Amino acid sequence: MNENKTNSKESGREDVTGNGDSVMLNAAPSVEGHRADQTAPIVPLNEIALTGIFEISKILTAPTRLEATLANVVNLLQSFLQMRHGVVALLADDGIPDLTVGAGWSEGSDERYRGRLPQKAVDQIVATAMPLVAENIASHPAFGPADVETLGASEAVRVSFIGVPIRIDAKVVGTLTVDRIWDERSMYRLDSDVRLLTMVANLVGQTVKLHRVVAQDRERLMHESYRLQKELSELKPARDRRKVQVEGIIGDSPALRGLLEKIAVVAKSNSTVLLRGESGTGKELRAKAIHELSPRAKRPFIKINCAALPESVLESELFGHEKGAFTGALNSRKGRFELADKGTLFLDEIGEISASFQAKLLRVLQEQEFERVGGNQTIKVDVRVIAATNRNLEEAVARNEFRADLYYRISVVPMMLPPLRERRSDIPLLANEFLKNFNTENGRTLSFDRNAIEVLMSCGFPGNVRELENCVQRTATLAPGPEIVRNDFACCHSQCLSAMLWNGGSEAAPQRSLPIVPLSVLPARAPREASVGAPAALDPGASTPDSANASSSGSMADRDRVIAAMEKSGWVQAKAARLLGLTPRQIGYALKKHGIEVKRL
Repeated sequence: MNENKTNSKESGREDVTGNGDSVMLNAAPSVEGHRADQTAPIVPLNEIALTGIFEISKILTAPTRLEATLANVVNLLQSFLQMRHGVVALLADDGIPDLTVGAGWSEGSDERYRGRLPQKAVDQIVATAMPLVAENIASHPAFGPADVETLGASEAVRVSFIGVPIRIDAKVVGTLTVDRIWDERSMYRLDSDVRLLTMVANLVGQTVKLHRVVAQDRERLMHESYRLQKELSELKPARDRRKVQVEGIIGDSPALRGLLEKIAVVAKSNSTVLLRGESGTGKELRAKAIHELSPRAKRPFIKINCAALPESVLESELFGHEKGAFTGALNSRKGRFELADKGTLFLDEIGEISASFQAKLLRVLQEQEFERVGGNQTIKVDVRVIAATNRNLEEAVARNEFRADLYYRISVVPMMLPPLRERRSDIPLLANEFLKNFNTENGRTLSFDRNAIEVLMSCGFPGNVRELENCVQRTATLAPGPEIVRNDFACCHSQCLSAMLWNGGSEAAPQRSLPIVPLSVLPARAPREASVGAPAALDPGASTPDSANASSSGSMADRDRVIAAMEKSGWVQAKAARLLGLTPRQIGYALKKHGIEVKRL
């Protein structure tokens, strides 16, 4: 140690790399150009530490991004503390590192610093809330072979490690770690370094707490601003709001309000309407709303599912039959067209009827006349037809699976029904209504807590409103009560059968971990029906020759979306998860599913 100090004095430089009791200031040249006296004042180590703490406090109070602030702290530590690498890691609520910075940090470099963290050692610091000191990581039980290799330790290179917890009050929210190489010359004062790093970690913890409080206040103010804007809009005169209320249709999202306004306009005419949308979006309910808002509201509303009956039975159901027309026809019977005279006929799943029956249906739609099965008397009716389908009829026409003339006849006024993922603000209203109905039918008094609603809001619901209703009923049936909490949902235990269905779960083992099904992992159905930035779900009821290709291309699109998000976030899984609206666990599942190798920058 004495030899070390002598060499430092002779070289005329400040020894800030060692951790002895004192260091020497730099020697400055004299005015005459000759070197000043080589004997320089010795600066005690505690003064250097105090100066360092003072400079770090100024950095932490600067108005910069939290990542840049923490990187500047590590940079400054290197100037007065012997260290090779330093890393500040902040944890998310689930214990996964959410932010990792070090010296020379830049946007997207988190993964590079995360790769230097010995996970077992970090877990020990977080679990015990105590500092961890390892004079030689190669012989310390908290460091595995992979950690030793990552930190560059070997028989010839001895690496030391110090890690201290970062706290907010009593909770550990991260770690501050440094490593250094033993050079056989410097005198290590690990106890002093631990005290110094603990003080720095305490200052960092207070800064992180302040940033989080500011972020919460910003979010609260934005929510308050949104609430005030909503209240102001509700104060406008009713003639300005132009809200249309239809019994049975629940929601107040912009997408639903726009649809209801269009329904109110369309209902006044007798034009044929084609309702388009995914399965479970409530096409029958919208058809009934058109009927009830129309001048035909007091007349019959007749409905039939065209996909549920074979062609021979469907013809009899729609047109009726005469006595003796076929075996079992003991009496004459009116068809649905006759029953709906002066009213409305709803033809659900019209895209599933055969080519031969399409020609028969075309005539009655054009001429409003037909003959019963087995009869020769022409019957004229006045019926408004509302058809519905979840198929892409344009593609069906292009493949000669659906008659073009029938398509133009039924698609006079096409209406696109928004999927549930485009009206997420309606999910709490729908869920509470379904739970209210469940309570009435079963004599219970269940309610949702806030976290339960967040689970429902985060789900993609490819089955739309029908799937949401089933989810609420299933969860309410099994919930011990009196509140439905997050842990009551099957998706929170990787037991959601819907997730298995929409993610191709037929090939999955029962123990396979499945996340909540987000929109971003569903295959796209058709470009025409897809919204910007959110592909529509593939309808399992639509069987086409290109279904296999569509599924494959949808999977490739999902893989590209995941890769794009990872690249944009610098291959940081937590940030990519936020971009895609997923949890870190879900993004990890998506990476594994698509075979995406995480790059280490």
